[in-house]
Amino acid sequence: MPETPHPFQTLTPSFIMDAVESQGYRCDCRTSALNSYENRVYQVGIDEGKPLIAKFYRPGRWSDEQIIEEHQFCFELAEHELSVVAPCRSEAGESLLHYQGFRFALYPRQGGHAPEFDNNENLLILGRMLGRIHSIGALRPFLHRPTLDSRSFGHESVALIAERFIPDEYRLSYTAVTGQLLQAVDEIMSAEAQLRYIRSHGDCHAGNILWRDGAPHFVDFDDARMAPAVQDLWMMLSGERPRQLEQLAQLVKGYSEFYDFRPSELRVIEALRALRMLHYSAWLASRWEDPTFPLTFPWFNTVRYWGEHILQLREQLSALEEPPLELP
Repeated sequence: MPETPHPFQTLTPSFIMDAVESQGYRCDCRTSALNSYENRVYQVGIDEGKPLIAKFYRPGRWSDEQIIEEHQFCFELAEHELSVVAPCRSEAGESLLHYQGFRFALYPRQGGHAPEFDNNENLLILGRMLGRIHSIGALRPFLHRPTLDSRSFGHESVALIAERFIPDEYRLSYTAVTGQLLQAVDEIMSAEAQLRYIRSHGDCHAGNILWRDGAPHFVDFDDARMAPAVQDLWMMLSGERPRQLEQLAQLVKGYSEFYDFRPSELRVIEALRALRMLHYSAWLASRWEDPTFPLTFPWFNTVRYWGEHILQLREQLSALEEPPLELP
């Protein structure tokens, strides 16, 4: 029997334009796929108007309530004049749209480039923006979107890999290092009794920040969730420890102008990094039936990959034992 096609294979240029035109727009027949794997995102040309960005949600990942809650967070931030790219609303006031079994959203196109995290002035500006975002994010919790925790990002990720993907020759090594890593992460996270969970962007890497005219524009809140505030800061740190300390000082300087930064959260940075590493492998594994993933990530699930992954996890275990970053 022929294999059942993946749902995203339905998204032909004609289908995409029909979905956009169902909302009253007239397309000019120009569509181009943008760099997105979890969902499918396209730039669509509009007759006598600026192009729109059409985002088709992966079936089964989020509930309608979770997607709408993400959109509402973006609207709330935009209402406070924060530069986030929020979805467009239909004439009926809806931002989550439906077309022939797909859920999608339309966004205005935002130009820009990735910010330079080595530029101290940029870091100061980014810190201010995140401080403003978090001051709004802390006003109320998400009711439907998940929380970044060691159970979902760590334990469940390891269970998936151990059950279905890790090669037999690496099983003992993987089980040993992930067991130690998760124990260390659990101890660190539980020791921080004052850890503050707020509505956050959740995936604040350079690809989700567009820099233009001296200002950052935050895009793609698809991973928004309840998380420690430092989750949105640590991915902007890079290089050796002295450089990270310098970057951190600039970020927190700007951040503290609008929201209180808790230095105790610095203790969980390496724990959050460890959870991201575990979750990333599990994300690739859980999406392997999507034909785009084997084509885009051919190195995943090879014997070499798992050997290198275990080595990286051992290095991260050592990082957890190092003193945390400290503010001057």
